[in-house]
Amino acid sequence: MSVLMPQLLRGLTGLTQRLPVQRAQIHSKPPREQLGTMDVAVGLTSCFLCFLLPSGWVLSHLESYKKWE
Repeated sequence: MSVLMPQLLRGLTGLTQRLPVQRAQIHSKPPREQLGTMDVAVGLTSCFLCFLLPSGWVLSHLESYKKWE
């Protein structure tokens, strides 16, 4: 490590302490109406179909992807 490294790191950390940090003002309220069983079922089914089904298909056909054609 060079002699200038501690001075460089001290300069970089000092720079980050002076920068203003913007924070998001996110406030949440309770839902106006409760979610029903059908709403939850549709949401979970769509998440399964969109994310887990394609990745499962790729993983199940991984051996065919490894073959050279």
